[in-house]
Amino acid sequence: LVPEHPCVSPVSNQVFERRLIEKYIAENGVDPINGQPLSEEQLIDIKVSHPIRPKAPSATSIPAILKSLQDEWDAVMLHSFTLRQQLQTTRQELSHALYQHDAACRVIARLTKEVTAAREALATLKPQAGLIAPQATPASQTAAVVSNASRLFIAWQWSQNLASIPGIISLDLCPTDTNKVLTGGADKNVVVFDRREEQIVATLKGHTKKVSSVIYHPAQSVVFSASPDSTIRVWSVTGGNCVQVIRAHEASVTGLSLHATGDYLLSSSEDQYWAFSDIQTGRVLTKVTDETAGCALTCAQFHPDGLIFGTGTADSQIKIWDLKERTNVANFPGHSGPVTSIAFSENGYYLATGAQDSSLKLWDLRKLKNFKTITLDNNYEVKSLVFDQSGTYLAVGGSDIRVYICKQWSEVLNFSDHSGLVTGVAFGEHAQFLASTGMDRSLKFYSL
Repeated sequence: LVPEHPCVSPVSNQVFERRLIEKYIAENGVDPINGQPLSEEQLIDIKVSHPIRPKAPSATSIPAILKSLQDEWDAVMLHSFTLRQQLQTTRQELSHALYQHDAACRVIARLTKEVTAAREALATLKPQAGLIAPQATPASQTAAVVSNASRLFIAWQWSQNLASIPGIISLDLCPTDTNKVLTGGADKNVVVFDRREEQIVATLKGHTKKVSSVIYHPAQSVVFSASPDSTIRVWSVTGGNCVQVIRAHEASVTGLSLHATGDYLLSSSEDQYWAFSDIQTGRVLTKVTDETAGCALTCAQFHPDGLIFGTGTADSQIKIWDLKERTNVANFPGHSGPVTSIAFSENGYYLATGAQDSSLKLWDLRKLKNFKTITLDNNYEVKSLVFDQSGTYLAVGGSDIRVYICKQWSEVLNFSDHSGLVTGVAFGEHAQFLASTGMDRSLKFYSL
């Protein structure tokens, strides 16, 4: 047998198992080979690598060898599984860190842009008036500033009737020039309006039913519209004509959202499918449904990073989807009626949802849970939700217009100027104004 702790006797130059030779010396005091005197202190340890014990004779049979190989295979597979789990965890942590970095970069870029704009405005004002040194606001006055936030807004200045048949159903502002306003009406028309000039730029006709969703492209003179006539149309504002008709659905199109690249459209429909389409070719790239749910989709919205998106359903569910994998990665239950609108905050952390249960819910996407529920008046209808670019305010359009300040989630403004249901709300650049449309055929602006 191979000794576990080998040592050599300088008297006989023989190798022994240390445990056994020490016991022999304690009893006899001599070397077992030549009988000469030997003590434990004279033994010399032999440093060797960890010895491999030979297998017992019973392990040399074919069944024993096969069992041994099976055990070793199982051990290797378990180790491989553990490594895969650790790799997946590391990937998720890396993905979360990159996502946080991306969100931080977007916030920094936006703040830098706002600082530059503020400096330019200040430089313009300096020659016109003396400057008053700013004074720091004491912490004790912060609550008062929040509670008096309504002073930031002036009552609506004017309204413009844009639809010949009541009323205006959808609204969007051009992200790069919020003076360009886009509306869709019950009269089947898409109308482009210039807020600065206070005039209609184009009236786009082609849908055979009301226009339920509209989007203004941020970089091109192109707008998009969706309708219960089951089509999505791409329009040229300068040409005043339809350049593409995307037939992605077989039923009413209920939601529309533009990808962050500006090249693709997300759409949802009562046919239970969401579709991802190329705006240049009009080709439907993918079309997916949740076969386990079997329920109509009521709205859709891209997350700011363009990697995930959310859909609302007629059975009160909010579903989060991974665009690349085309899989449902999270579900947010909690509403008790069809989901009417969803909106992601600019930093990508929060999701606001509204439904026909007269409630507004806020979800933390990092923890995948509902952290705030705002109960509205009885029979309050939520039709539109939108965060401003800075993530400071959340506007709700429905039975009236309500503006909430984020983080505190307290109501700071309430407008009830529309004589009909408010169907759309949108913030202007730097939240300088709020635009709204309603079933009373009016487009209203609330200036900062």
